[in-house]
Amino acid sequence: MINLSSSALKIRVILPPVDMRKSFDGLTGVLREFSIANLNAQFLYAFSNKRHNRVKLLYFDRTGIYVVAKKLEEGTSSWPPAGKR
Repeated sequence: MINLSSSALKIRVILPPVDMRKSFDGLTGVLREFSIANLNAQFLYAFSNKRHNRVKLLYFDRTGIYVVAKKLEEGTSSWPPAGKR
């Protein structure tokens, strides 16, 4: 069971679109591209695809990694634009 009730939990939104076929290792690899070498239990990492109709959340609870996926049946999620790299 995921307990996200900690008031210290912060959300890091990964702005560039991500291939939603990625799972645990692939998403942690994306984090390494942003110089995030180690998962931190203080953060919930959020990823979206190019069309913003799918979202994945990555969370480390010190015992393992959770990947939560959401596919919107209609519409898109509101996502900040990715800046230039």
